[in-house]
Amino acid sequence: MFGFGERQDINAGVEEYKKTDRAILVDVREADEFASGHIPGAVNHPLSQIASIGDRIPDRDRPVFVYCLSGGRSGKAAGRMQKQGFKNVKNIGGIADYRGPRE
Repeated sequence: MFGFGERQDINAGVEEYKKTDRAILVDVREADEFASGHIPGAVNHPLSQIASIGDRIPDRDRPVFVYCLSGGRSGKAAGRMQKQGFKNVKNIGGIADYRGPRE
């Protein structure tokens, strides 16, 4: 795991996600927050349900980039995913600082 516990630049993180082969972008906010606007291409898997993330992403070696509103929940999600055996998880911070398009 990388990026845990540090304030991240979500804009740089999104660019890195786009350049990373087989990467998946996960928004760990709740469904209503996700519906109010999210980064294009992101999938929603709330922190409250992170124990089941392996059902969605069975390949624990796949690069996963996680974000939330400010970076706190995504940091927790990254830590929990690491405990589940995910090897390439990056907390990219919070959408509050994101400057790109939203869906």
